[in-house]
Amino acid sequence: MTGVEIAQLTQILVALGCPAEKSPEMAAQLDKRAHQLSAERNQPYDEALHHLLTLMKQGWAAKQRGF
Repeated sequence: MTGVEIAQLTQILVALGCPAEKSPEMAAQLDKRAHQLSAERNQPYDEALHHLLTLMKQGWAAKQRGF
């Protein structure tokens, strides 16, 4: 993923509820994990990234509801 794509991923994370100051680091970690997951599951990177973003979105939504 290029720097521009990491920047886009950072913006997505902020939109999902990630604290802005932590988003660049989390975006880089998320990119790395998506590549790992893609290789482990033999699935496209985009699918792995979508899966991880969905999990993060659910986690932040639960946190906002107080769970």
